Amino acid sequence: MMVSKIVKLVRKWHRDAWKSGSNKRNDLVANKGHFVVYAVDQSRFVMPLHYLDNNVFLELLRMSEDEFGLPGNGHITLPCDSIAMNHMVDVFEQGCSDDLERDLLVSIASNRCSSCS
Repeated sequence: MMVSKIVKLVRKWHRDAWKSGSNKRNDLVANKGHFVVYAVDQSRFVMPLHYLDNNVFLELLRMSEDEFGLPGNGHITLPCDSIAMNHMVDVFEQGCSDDLERDLLVSIASNRCSSCS
């Protein structure tokens, strides 16, 4: 999935959320510089845009596209459970060495990210 497609989808969702007039609008829209993804168990994650520069995260987006297709008006669901996502967010925040990134990519590809921790 191209980063530009993701950015366009996020912008569209923001516009749609504001147009809908929903009282839950603040729950649907991420703060500036962030976007929202969901784990397979429907846990919501607000991610900073700089994660789109991370090879591991980009691979998760590609896997999501392969498994679930491109979301129309829905949300992006990553092929991970919330435990694996929390683990990866921790790793991303601490900085991901090339070796660790490679190991995560192998783990994701082999386990479909159901238990990457």
